[in-house]
Parts: sequence; structure tokens; C-alpha cells
Amino acid sequence: MGGRLTDDRPTPRPEPLVARREPGVPVRPRGPERSRLRRFVRRYGWRAYAIPFLTVATLVVLGDLALHPPGSTAEPARSTTEAAPAPSVVPTPPPTAPAEGDAGPTATVPPAVADSYVEQGGGTLSVVDGSSEVYGTGPLERFVVEVEDGIGVDGAAFADAVTATLGDPRSWGSGGRMSFQRVGAAEAAAGQYDFRVSLVSPGNMERYCPGVGTGGYTSCRYGERAVINLARWATAVPDYQGDVATYRLYVVNHEVGHVLGNGHKPCPGAGQPAPVMQQQTLGLEGCTKNAWPFP
Repeated sequence: MGGRLTDDRPTPRPEPLVARREPGVPVRPRGPERSRLRRFVRRYGWRAYAIPFLTVATLVVLGDLALHPPGSTAEPARSTTEAAPAPSVVPTPPPTAPAEGDAGPTATVPPAVADSYVEQGGGTLSVVDGSSEVYGTGPLERFVVEVEDGIGVDGAAFADAVTATLGDPRSWGSGGRMSFQRVGAAEAAAGQYDFRVSLVSPGNMERYCPGVGTGGYTSCRYGERAVINLARWATAVPDYQGDVATYRLYVVNHEVGHVLGNGHKPCPGAGQPAPVMQQQTLGLEGCTKNAWPFP
């Protein structure tokens, strides 16, 4: 059969061109979700962005109101400045041992010299500031000197007298038994001391020697404190016949002797020196006056 041969197979239709996505290029969302978002933005414009911001701000305000309801007050700022107490006035700890002292006299006491001392001071004690060298070579005893407020006594002079008495070789440190050092207000406030020596008016003796029965006449030891009666410091006692200087040595050594653990002793015999721990304020009992533990 003559003629041109033909191919009966159907001619393939061309495929539609599809753009290839480059790697790393995000695909924009399509479908219902994108359509809704676009319609929302087209409808509300700038309000579409303001609504989420206002929602967050409202939640923040509500949270703050829950934590700080109306009517509540903030904690006031703390002051960084505090009034410092007077460093010389130190509270007295309670005594750790029974009080000791000379009971009041049973005989009539001669009247005191007029205007020689204040009958009753302010009732508070102030530490006499300052310190001394160490006197002696034995175990150290540190002491504080106090003077009652309002009694008109030179605190520094009283402190010097006490220090000189305890630093004397005839006192309790004799022969290396112990040593003494006066310390001041800072050590008193920190509790860095062993005992106190305090000068108190007769009208306040029972305040610092409660229950001892001094009658406002004698001195005493109460707790850590050797309490010196201002009246006796100023006028001594009848058996000392006006020898105030020697009596002052005696009364310091006697009351500090109590603080150091020594009790009373009797007169050993007529004409002999009285032991410093004898109650010489109430009488010599035939002994002669003596101010020293180791004369």
C-alpha cells in the first residue's frame, strides 16, 4: 500500500510550568487561616494591633491591684540614723552570788558634817571613762569605776583613788597573787571586765544593795559590784577619828575583797591590826585600824 506511514499513538500534552522553591525561603501560609487573618486586619485596620496590646496592659493592671489592694500602705522607709545611747551608762546584770555587806549600826550614828555630801543622787550610774596600766604580775582582774549621777563628785579623782588603792603592793595583788587594770566605757559596754567599783549616795544604797540592810550607812558588795557609800567616803566612821584618807583605802579593799570571794573576819585580839575583812565600819573591837589585806 502506498502512502506515508503514521504513528497512531496520541501526542502527549505539555505539562504546566511549576516554579521551584529555593531552599531556605519560607512558604507563605495559604488556605483558610491566612484568609481569616487578612480579612480581620482589612476590617479593623490599626485596631487589630492595638487590641492585643490593650489586653496585655489590662492584665498587668489587674495583677497589680490584686497584689496591692486600694487602702493598703507601703512599708515606711527605715531610717538609717539611730540615736546612740550614752556610752557611759551601762545596764547592770543581775548578781550571780549572794549580796554581802556590813549591816547598819545599832548605836546612834553621829550626824554627818553639813553639806559634806549629797544625801540622794540621781539614782543612775555613769562609767568613768579611761584606763590604767596593769598593776601587779598575777592573773589579771579588770575593773570599771562608776559614779552616781547628781552627787557632785569628781569621777576622775574617785577613779584614780580606787586605781591607786588596788594597784598598791599591799592590796590584793601583793606578791603576784593577781594584777589589776581599770578599763573604760567601751569595755564596760562590751562586758570586758571582771567587776565594778561604784560610788552611790546613801539615799540610793538600797537600790544597788537590795536586801542587804545597809540602812543607808554602810557599803556593800552586790553581784559584780563593790558599792561604796558616799557618806562613808566623805566622812569615814567614828573609830577612824577623822582619818578619812585611811578609811577610803580600807572601804575599797574591803568591798573589793568581797567581790574576790573573801568573807568577814573577826578581830584576832586586842591591840592587833584589824583584818581588812573585819567590819571596821561598825567598830574595831579592840583592834587597831588597818586598810590593807597584806600590810
